[in-house]
Amino acid sequence: KIEGLLRTMYDPRLSLMNDVSAQLKEHFGEQLYDTVIPRNIRLAEAPSYGMPALAYDKNSRGAIAYLALAGELVRRQRRTSRTAQPT
Repeated sequence: KIEGLLRTMYDPRLSLMNDVSAQLKEHFGEQLYDTVIPRNIRLAEAPSYGMPALAYDKNSRGAIAYLALAGELVRRQRRTSRTAQPT
């Protein structure tokens, strides 16, 4: 089962990306994560230095977005766990 869809390398200045994002929301609804990972040079540089993005620059927009994704995943898991437990 697919847990969700993540938009990466997102640049809101490009109308095509906004159009595709809107279509994804329409078609996949709740399966689409709210978090969007932006196109970010610091994310692109990290592998060149053999480092994870968070270790390379934890304050970059990309690293902050991945932390937001982690929070969203935890919240979704908690919500799923609560609804799956018998009351």
